[in-house]
Amino acid sequence: MALYLGLLIFSFSVTSVLVVPFINLLYKFKFLRKQQVTRDFLGLRTKIFDRFHKHKAGTPVGGGLLIIAIVALLYAFILPAVSFGGVFISHAHPIRDELNVLFFTFISFGFLGLYDDVMKFFGFKRTGFFGLRMWHKFLIQWTLAFIVGFLLYFNLGINFLHIPFFGTVSFGFWYIPFAAFIIVAFVNAFNITDGLDGLSCGLLTICLFAFWILANQALDTPLSLFIALFIGSLLAFLYFNVYPARLWLGDVGALSFGAVLAVIGLLTGKTVALLVMGGLFVVEGLSSLLQMIWKRFFRKKLFQVAPFHLWLQNYGWEEPKIVFRAWLAGIVLALFGLWLAII
Repeated sequence: MALYLGLLIFSFSVTSVLVVPFINLLYKFKFLRKQQVTRDFLGLRTKIFDRFHKHKAGTPVGGGLLIIAIVALLYAFILPAVSFGGVFISHAHPIRDELNVLFFTFISFGFLGLYDDVMKFFGFKRTGFFGLRMWHKFLIQWTLAFIVGFLLYFNLGINFLHIPFFGTVSFGFWYIPFAAFIIVAFVNAFNITDGLDGLSCGLLTICLFAFWILANQALDTPLSLFIALFIGSLLAFLYFNVYPARLWLGDVGALSFGAVLAVIGLLTGKTVALLVMGGLFVVEGLSSLLQMIWKRFFRKKLFQVAPFHLWLQNYGWEEPKIVFRAWLAGIVLALFGLWLAII
């Protein structure tokens, strides 16, 4: 455990040193949101969001790229160094296959988000397939998620789900679409939650601490190392992401982090615990999904505004109040999910 804590602090230190020059670089290349205009799933402009967040125009976007790069590069050097230094590497799955799943998810969804960020922030015309309209992006998400589900099932032999109080349930081949659904759901739920300064990454950090305990309990060194480096980098990023944010994740981080959180839950076999620990992500995603369905089929809104955090803003809660109370709720849910995972 001392090793993991040391790596967490090291990752935090590296990110802390690099984040300010990275912000300056984003300003130099004008990788920032020039106009705060948001649209919902149906392509309709969400005027309430614009009213609360128009003052944030000009904030650099792309912090997720820095975190992905730091975590991936540090991991590439540290795991061999740890092994060479004589530390015993225990693992719950074949190391190569586990790392392939983890980093394929981490990087591929990051590339998808980065492409979408570039298309949005540099003003390229959003027409045709390469403009990444909503359904094109959704299709690519499903394609990547099915690849991950395939790797989990065939390469790692994972086809089960731990259900508290009932035991383990085997899905067989149906585990692949099940895993793909969980990944796509968390990708979009995380992206929807990433609407207030510090909200999504604060909740993610809380979830990762809980899964860090589970990974250590399972003696899964590769996963424990990854989570330690990830948490350290996230903590440094959060210093600049809390209200008022100096740096935002962007889709490059939102899509990647949502996907990798889902995969960590799948790797540990604790998907039910994942749904509890990430309960606020689920609430945010469901509120937007229900709003979309109501608009599509009933031609009216179910809620005055969605997702849930925006409804709270419209109700009168200030942004920091929403975020800090969400973090407190996230801690309680993480503890409850952790309890469910270990009983």
